[in-house]
Amino acid sequence: MLMVDNRNLTPISEVDQPGKFGRLLRFVWQCWKLNLAGAMEFRMSFFLTAGMMIINNVVWIVFWGLYFGRFPVLNGWELQDVMMLWAIAAGGFGVMATFFGNAMRISNLISTGQLDIYLTQPKPVLLHVLISRMSVSAIGDVLFALLIYIAFGDKSIIGFIKFGLAMLLSTLIFLFFTVIVNCPAFWLGSSDGLSFQLYNGLLTFTTYPTSIFRGLGKIVLFTVLPAGFISYLPIGMLRQVDIPFISGAIAMTGLLCLGGIYLFYTGLRRYASGNMMGLRR
Repeated sequence: MLMVDNRNLTPISEVDQPGKFGRLLRFVWQCWKLNLAGAMEFRMSFFLTAGMMIINNVVWIVFWGLYFGRFPVLNGWELQDVMMLWAIAAGGFGVMATFFGNAMRISNLISTGQLDIYLTQPKPVLLHVLISRMSVSAIGDVLFALLIYIAFGDKSIIGFIKFGLAMLLSTLIFLFFTVIVNCPAFWLGSSDGLSFQLYNGLLTFTTYPTSIFRGLGKIVLFTVLPAGFISYLPIGMLRQVDIPFISGAIAMTGLLCLGGIYLFYTGLRRYASGNMMGLRR
């Protein structure tokens, strides 16, 4: 029987010394390499899965292209803005799901007692959980985002830097919002359905221009589902530097990061071991 004492678990890990921090970085890199190697084991399936995701996204791009062919401006949004919206949304989600693909399974890991494997190893628990899985289809989202940026984005140095910052904010918002909506499983038990609906809601609304929403809907997109902080980036960061919006986006991203880490480790103290036996290298 595996006995795990969670009372003394804290988010402060063993990475205080430079040597330990270097080993942690090597551990993360090795996990990513192993995930990719595992995905590439069946290469035809890998390329088909990633390719189908690119095709799926292209269908939506074609739809928006037809729309703007008839209506050049949508409440101040032009075709290039919507293309960059899709690049940022798909790219942020793709980076999150590629490098931190286990975020979407945290609720299931909690309810089925599968966190035991991570608790027995001298690694930061949340980080270890997040990097232990890769979504193959998400690689198609990352490639799609890069292709859209090459086709429609500002390819100057400043434009590239702004796009990189937008991608970083998008990735962090996706990642830690997903962590937050999966953490109720510590208190509620199985909450996969609730977590999926909230996560899917964020993903859906990030692909629509914020200008089409009014009143309560717009408030929800900048609070409960922080999709507005992703979907407005093509206007508030890439087209023009909107300091109040960028400050709000950075603040929201920071709150989500801190909130996700706090909720996970607070819930971890309540976690009941599933008495599972397992090995991870």
